[in-house]
Amino acid sequence: MGCDKKEEKAKKPSTQIVAKVDSEEISVHQLNSVLSKSSGLTRENVGQAKWEVLGKLIEQQLAVNKALERRLDRKPEVLMAIENARREILARAYLQELAAAQTKPTTEEIRTYYDAHPELFSARRIYRLQELTLQKNDELMPALRDKVASSKSMEDIAAWLKSRNIPFKAGGGVRAAEQLPMEVLPKVHAMKDGQISLIASTEGAVIIRVAGSESQPVDEAKSAPRIQTFLSNQRSSEAIQREMKALKEKAKIEYLGEFAGGVPPKPVEPPPPPPKPAAPPKRIEAPPPKPSAAPAADSKLIEKGISGLK
Repeated sequence: MGCDKKEEKAKKPSTQIVAKVDSEEISVHQLNSVLSKSSGLTRENVGQAKWEVLGKLIEQQLAVNKALERRLDRKPEVLMAIENARREILARAYLQELAAAQTKPTTEEIRTYYDAHPELFSARRIYRLQELTLQKNDELMPALRDKVASSKSMEDIAAWLKSRNIPFKAGGGVRAAEQLPMEVLPKVHAMKDGQISLIASTEGAVIIRVAGSESQPVDEAKSAPRIQTFLSNQRSSEAIQREMKALKEKAKIEYLGEFAGGVPPKPVEPPPPPPKPAAPPKRIEAPPPKPSAAPAADSKLIEKGISGLK
C-alpha cells in the first residue's frame, strides 16, 4: 500500500501554483519573472530571495484584491494608467521581436571594427584629464580658440574667462578611452600629454588638457564580446529606426488641436547669463599688497575652480 501511494504521488505533475491569496493564485511563472529581474543573486541566497519575492507578490495581491473590491479599476486615472502600460508593453514586445530578428555580427565584421578603432582597443589609453566646460557662445569662439592656442596652462585660461565674466564649469578626472563620448575620443586620442585643445559642439565647448595618460591596449579576443554586443545593438537600433520610418510613411497620421500642421516650434535658446558687476576700483591711498599675496589669492580662486584636476 505504501508503495502504491508513493507511485501515485510520483505520477502527479508538480504544481505551478506557489501560493493562494483568498481565491487568487500566484504562479511559479510570476515568481520567476520577478526573480529574473533581481540583482545580486547567488546560489547561496536564491532560496531566501524566492521567499522575499513571494512575500512581495502576496502583499501585491492583497492590495489588488482590495482595489478591485473598491472598484478602483474603474477610476479614469487608473484606466488610463492600465491602458498606457498595455500600450508600452505591446510596443516594446514588437520592437524586441524586431531586434531579435537581426543577424548577428560576423567574425569579419568584429575584426573590421576592432581595426577601425585603435583608440578603443589596440592603442587604448587611460587619460588623466582637466576640463573647462562652457555654454554655447558663437561670438566668443574665435577669441577662445586663440587663447587656448596661446596658453600653456588651464589656470591661465580660467583666469582669462574669469576676467571676462564668462561662466564655466571645471571638471575632469581619470577616464578610460571607452568612458569618453565617441565624438570626443578621436580628438583626445590624438593629443599628447600636456597638450590643451578646444572641442566645440552644438551645445557648447569644452577645453581639455591631457595631464597624463597610460597605454592599456586590449587585444581582439578580449574585445570581441563587447564589439559583438555593440554592433548588435547598433544594428537593432538602425532596424527599429527604418521600421518606424516605413510605418510612418504607410500610416495616415493627422495632427489636430494645438498640434495641427505637424510642425514643432523651434527650440527657444535660454538667454545668456547677465555679466557680473565689475569690482570697484581700489583706492589710490591703499597700501599695495605684497608681491606674493595677490598672485596667491588669484591662484586660490582659480585652483578652487579647477580643484582636483591635476
